[in-house]
Amino acid sequence: MVSVGMTKMLRLLGNLIRGGSSPAKAVVGSRNYADFASEASFDVKKCDLHRLEEGPATTVVLTREDGLKYYRTMQLIRRMELKADQLYKQKIIRGFCHLYDGQEACCVGIEVAIKPTDHLITAYRSHGYTYTRGVSAKEILAELTGRRGGCAKGRGGSMHMYANNFYGGNGIVGAQVPLGAGIALACKYFEKDEICVTLYGDGAANQGQIFETYNMAMLWKLPCIFICENNRYGMGTSVERAAASTDYYKRGDYIPGLRVDGMDLLCVREATKFAADYCRSGKGPILMELQTYRYHGHSMSDPGVSYRTREEIQEVRSKSDPITMLKERMLNNNLSSIEELKEIDANVRHEVEEAAQFATTDPEPALDELAHNIYCNEAAFDVRGTNPWIKYKSAS
Repeated sequence: MVSVGMTKMLRLLGNLIRGGSSPAKAVVGSRNYADFASEASFDVKKCDLHRLEEGPATTVVLTREDGLKYYRTMQLIRRMELKADQLYKQKIIRGFCHLYDGQEACCVGIEVAIKPTDHLITAYRSHGYTYTRGVSAKEILAELTGRRGGCAKGRGGSMHMYANNFYGGNGIVGAQVPLGAGIALACKYFEKDEICVTLYGDGAANQGQIFETYNMAMLWKLPCIFICENNRYGMGTSVERAAASTDYYKRGDYIPGLRVDGMDLLCVREATKFAADYCRSGKGPILMELQTYRYHGHSMSDPGVSYRTREEIQEVRSKSDPITMLKERMLNNNLSSIEELKEIDANVRHEVEEAAQFATTDPEPALDELAHNIYCNEAAFDVRGTNPWIKYKSAS
């Protein structure tokens, strides 16, 4: 004898099948949120420590809600960078373009561990951070293509993107590090419970201005997290050839440091939480080294395979990819289903395609707007152009 509940279920399945849906889709459609676990615990790699008695937690919790959010954000950054690659090869993006695919766990893990009111400054591989700081894919791609709808009105391009509490996107190697210390000084001066995350690459780690900044930050106990994104290659040179010491987390000497698995989002998240708490407590700066990897070359003009092998890149992709690692954790611990993640992938693809469409059709800024937005809330003034006879009017 068939129960009333079973009768309703059979009728529902019959209606779905007659409507053109397959039985498999009907089963997936009947699954609800109660079928998934709300959270799961994971062991992450222990951080190497310098001048610290204890470090970040090695057993961490991931909720289903957070996992889905992290997965979508990383996938969108990955898809956006691949679209930028395509637009650059079509000569729609001009100038410099440094892509971030492979390093998504760094920007997402950092962002979810700090507050929106905290500050962040980085180098020119900045598209991922621009997105996590609140700028849409549409505005980022439009900035890459030099359009009026870009986040810097089409005048910044790949290397100079900005948002609230996000200061770029800086083209001069290592120059953002003293700027980050200055932002941290402002946080302390105005007695705000805010910190500055200051990022640079392994290629910039030998810059003298970085060590000068370490010294001042420690003397003044600035609330600054210095983060070296070590993706193993500065332009076309491996870290072993460029640095006598590749222990970048120890480079601050008197500044405490952490070496973190930068391919594991959860590891980055916990380490950044630990570092942020350290800075907020008034102890001064802390240094983090994120061991990560970039799939593209240094920039779009670098094929990326003359100083490393394709096999090396493929090995990292197959064994350490940050998106794959998160996906497997969620699937293996019943935090999501493959169908749900595929739906996220489809939505991300659609969003990026729409953004690319906007970025290729939005008008370029007018020439007479070239000097706009130099200052905020300032009276208009004349700005000299490429010669003394050309002048542009500034406007806030």
